Order: sequence, then C-alpha cells, then structure tokens
Amino acid sequence: MRHFFSRLFSILALTGTIHAAQSVDVIWSARYVITMDPARRVIENGAVAVRADKIVGVGTRAEVDKEFQPRRRKDHPNSVLMPGLIDTHQHAPMALMRGIANDKNLQDWLQNYIFPAEGRNVNADYVRWGTRLACLEMLLAGTTTYTDMYFFEDIVAEETRAAGMRGVLGETVFGFPAPDNKTPDDALAFTEKYLQRFHGDPLITPAVAPHAIYTVPDELFKKARALANRHGAPLVLHLSETKTEVEESKSKRGGKTPVEALDELGVFEGGRTVGAHAVWLTDHDIEILARHGVGLAHCPSSNTKLASGIARVLDILKAGIPMGIGSDGFAGSNNRATLLAEVALASKLQKVTRGDPTALPAEQALEMATIIGARALGLEKEIGSLEAGKRADMITLSLDEPHASPIYDVVSTVAYSLESGDVRDVMVNGRVVVQEREVQTIKRAEVLAKAREYRVRISESLMKK
Repeated sequence: MRHFFSRLFSILALTGTIHAAQSVDVIWSARYVITMDPARRVIENGAVAVRADKIVGVGTRAEVDKEFQPRRRKDHPNSVLMPGLIDTHQHAPMALMRGIANDKNLQDWLQNYIFPAEGRNVNADYVRWGTRLACLEMLLAGTTTYTDMYFFEDIVAEETRAAGMRGVLGETVFGFPAPDNKTPDDALAFTEKYLQRFHGDPLITPAVAPHAIYTVPDELFKKARALANRHGAPLVLHLSETKTEVEESKSKRGGKTPVEALDELGVFEGGRTVGAHAVWLTDHDIEILARHGVGLAHCPSSNTKLASGIARVLDILKAGIPMGIGSDGFAGSNNRATLLAEVALASKLQKVTRGDPTALPAEQALEMATIIGARALGLEKEIGSLEAGKRADMITLSLDEPHASPIYDVVSTVAYSLESGDVRDVMVNGRVVVQEREVQTIKRAEVLAKAREYRVRISESLMKK
C-alpha cells in the first residue's frame, strides 16, 4: 500500500496535479525584503531561497515556502533582508594606519605622511594583516563586495577570498618606486602574473590600478590600459579628486582636464574603467565618461574630511553614469568603512548643496550602495539585487533597536536610521560569513592583537629621520 501511494504521488507530481517543492540549501526570511530588483520591490514577510551560490527564489514567505523545500532555514522576524553592500573604492590594508594623519589636505597627507609611512612599513606581512582587519570591519558593516587599490594585491586577494568576501582588486601602478615593485616595468610584470593567477575566480576580479594622472606618466597609463584589455580586466584609478589636480592638469596639458587628457590617451577605451571620487567634473567631462561607460565611486566622507569638494552626483546619475559609493581609506581620509553612514551622508550632501530636500532620496542613495554600485563595477548581472539567478550575496539588519522604531518607510529607515551595528548576518556567494554578528572566517582577537603591534611599529618608524 505504501508503494502504491508513493507511486501515485510521483504520477501526480509529474502531471502537475500536485506541486513538488524544489530542494534548496537554505531559505532566509525576514519582516521586510528589500530586493533592489527592476521593480524595486519591498516585500513584507518575505523570503529568499538559495541553492549553492545562487538565489533561486524571491517572494513572500508563503510563496517561497510553497515553491521550495530547504535543508536549512533562518528566520529573521524583526529584520530587513537586502542585497549585500558594495563599496566601490577602498585601500584595505591601510586599516593598519587608521587615523595616522588627520586634518591634512590631500597632497600634504600623501607626500608627508602616507607615502613615508608606507615606504617604511608596507610589506607582504603588513598587507596580509591590514586586509584581515579591513575585511573584519567591512563584513560587520554589511559590505559583501569592495573595490581596492593597493600594493601586494595578490595577498589582498588571498585574504579577501579567505574572508569569504567578493572583491574587484587592483594592483596599484606608479611612475616611481613602490613597496612591492621598484620600477614601472616591474609593476606591470607583477600585475600581469596577478591577473593570470586570479582569472575566473568566483570571488576575486583582478584589476589594474594606475594610481592617478599626477603619479603615473602618460605612456605608463597607456600600457596599463593595454594590459587590462589583454586580460579582460577592469582598470581602476583616482579621477579628478581635487581642484588642485584639475588646475595642474589644465596648466600642464593645454587646458585639458584629467578626464579630457585621459580620454585623449585612450585610457577609457577597450574595457571597464572605474574612477574614484570624480568631484571636479565639467559638463564635457561628464559627456566623455558617459560615452565610454565609465563607472564612478562617490566617497562622501573622504571628500568632506579632506575638503576635496562635493561631487555632482545628481548630474552624473542623470547622464546615465553608474556612480556607486566608496568609503575610501582608513588613514585619515575617512577612518572607517561603514557604508550605511556613507549612504546617509551622500544623500544629505546633495540636499544641502542644492538647497533641495528632495535631492538624492533614500531609495536612490541606497541604490548607489547596491545595484548602481554593481553596475559601476560591471557586475550588475551577478550582484546588487535579490533576484533569481544572481549570486547569493545578502545581509540582514536588526530592527530591534530604538533608532529603528517606528517604521513608516523601511527603505528610509535603512538609509537614514540604521547603523553598521545593526547588521546581524552576512552571506556571500551562498556562504554564511557572519552569523549573529560573529565573523566566521576571521579570527577577531588575533587580528586586533596584530593591529596593536603594528601601531607601535609604525609609530616608531615615523620618529626616525
């Protein structure tokens, strides 16, 4: 009799008379699911089903439970479930120099503090521990993907992958000696090996990162672009960050802005480019960047702390240029990697500078840290929203604290009220890497102890003549 009913059930399932639930690895459910899908759906009592590294279903909890049978489930009855945050500009290992030189202008900060400190301290070990510290902080703040520019980027990639994070990680190229490569040719050769090593990695997108127009000679910029194009890799750079940078470019290049000069060199051609800051753009610059499909990173805390200026975010987005949000480095330009704080600041800066309280509303600001940030990196088909077929990169945020209550508009609550400490769980590529605010992939106490060791070492190095 048992076999009869088993066979009957199979026949009914095959003929569609009854519905057989699909097996999945896990279902996460929450009070609210912010999808960032094309319809920008916000689903109350929603759920997301995950199989391996992919999202396979998104809907109400009732809909998802009807469609899928999970091996595990995690219910978040008073939480928000949303895409992981995407930080489009970072210098991760600089976490070990957090606050080393505050309240300086950019050139003073770079030339008199950062470059000397890096020259005396940056090696493979420094980069390894600095990346671990940065990843620990970013994961606890809900960042699942970040874009980096630094030295020994192969080690940054190793540690990012070990932490279970996703990264677009650029090996920095200078026109002068750097901690990992003493000549530009050495830097290009090192970068090519790095690109080859991490090609096709599920978490790491290796990139080429010529630092900026004022630190990289024209021919080296051309070589960096050609190298990136040969390997189908993105090119990452600092772009029009300060008024001084733009004025110097105009003075030395016959009136051309950095964007115009780089366009003339062909730096934006043949592949993905991601430019950080983009504070001082002219209308013509914006036209050029839009034409080439360049992605940009807006760094509101860094731009204000260094008094670099306030980017024309609304004009840039209106032109169709994808501009994500970046936290920038830890060593004085920002000091922390808390992307939710950047979302709120980005919105408020546009409001106050335009005298318009409707400028860059909550949803649009949050888009910059999710789906628009993914588009800036050329990864919008993989990440940035909760949709079937995309990678399972998602986070939960608790709504239990007083600053989260009451809720009239959950997107506004996330953008303006929630904090990095509200992040509870983080999944990247289908793997749980933070569970109830405990990072599963990094030894927290060990990393913090090493950071204290480096503080002594770096401080002593700066006292030497």
